[in-house]
Parts: sequence; structure tokens; C-alpha cells
Amino acid sequence: MTKKRLDLTFPPRQSLKPVVYHLVKDYDIVPNILRAQIQPGQEGRMLVEVTGAKEAIAQGIGFLEAQGLTVREAASDIRLDEDRCVTCGLCTAVCRPKALVLSGEDLVFDKDRCVYCEACVVACPRRAISLTF
Repeated sequence: MTKKRLDLTFPPRQSLKPVVYHLVKDYDIVPNILRAQIQPGQEGRMLVEVTGAKEAIAQGIGFLEAQGLTVREAASDIRLDEDRCVTCGLCTAVCRPKALVLSGEDLVFDKDRCVYCEACVVACPRRAISLTF
């Protein structure tokens, strides 16, 4: 079984189509919607973690793209400005899934644990962490 986090962008005309349903039914993919901003007639975004066979996920991504959705790996949405970061550790204190941890004097980000809650963005006094979603 493979697990991937995907950032989906829905064009306005696709915002009401049941694409997640088809991932489950047609491709045997288990979706976990981590975050979504979708409204009728407007561009929408969804962060979804999908689990399934590697081939099924590839086919499911192909289906999504054929439906007009833009599919990207989710990790590109988290940014750490290392010039601004002073490794104070405040972000690690609010990171419940432990995606951010201090290792010695380094701040380590584990994208596989991140659920994009933005608690670290709010906690950072230097605004060194940003999330574009």
C-alpha cells in the first residue's frame, strides 16, 4: 500500500462533481480529506491523503487530471524560511502530530506527519513558516 498527500485544485465547473467518490468506487483508493475549500461555481482546493495500490493511485490521479483538476504533491505548500528561523522551538510546542521537532540546534520538518493545521504558522514569532493553501 502506498500513501500520498495531494493538493487538488478544482476549476469552477468541477466544484460539484463527486470525484472523491470515484476514487473510492472505481480505483479502490481510501481518501482522507485533511482540508478543503470548495464552493459552487468557484475555484476550490482540497488537501487529501490517499492510500491504495501504487498503480491505483496513479490511475486515480490520471482520472482527476482528466476531470480538469490540477494535482500536485502537497509538500510544496509548506515553506520554512531558514534565514528568518532562529530555532526557538515555539512551532514545535504547538505541533500536535510532531511534524516539527528540534534535533540539536536544527528544526526538522517531517512532511508525512503534517496535517496542515497552521498552528506552527501562527506560533512563529519571526513568520519563518508559511502555508499556501
